[in-house]
Amino acid sequence: MEGVVSVESGYMGGHLPNPTYKEVCTGGTGHAEVVRVTFDPAATTFRELLEVFFSIHDPTTLNRQGNDTGPQYRSAIFYHSADQKRTAEDLIRELTEEGVWSDPIVTEVTPASQFCLAEDYHQEYYRNNGSQPYCMFVVAPKVKKFREKFAAKCKP
Repeated sequence: MEGVVSVESGYMGGHLPNPTYKEVCTGGTGHAEVVRVTFDPAATTFRELLEVFFSIHDPTTLNRQGNDTGPQYRSAIFYHSADQKRTAEDLIRELTEEGVWSDPIVTEVTPASQFCLAEDYHQEYYRNNGSQPYCMFVVAPKVKKFREKFAAKCKP
């Protein structure tokens, strides 16, 4: 996406320092699987990033994304400033008022805590594993949806 400088897979929101994927998968560390997005605010806004976030996942399922279940799969926005918090809460309110989903949005809006970088094999996962069934059936449709809905924001 235009304006996105880097994307890193990792974990946030838990109590165990530097957890492993195996530990996070137990659901007992309190972490969520997250993506840290570094962006250039002159090229894209936090709100635009959130609009993409809300368009490519289901924010109405508690502790679940597709077939993946557990608290590590909760829908979460970890904000870094009062402005980001307000932007997230405003967008959630707008989407709720518009009735975009029939079920309530359960996305948590929480202050950012320590980001724990995921293992190397999680980085660029789709790019490196695009032919795996999970990528083909779960990730590829989300990428396609992003490219169609946000074509003007796609990097060349």
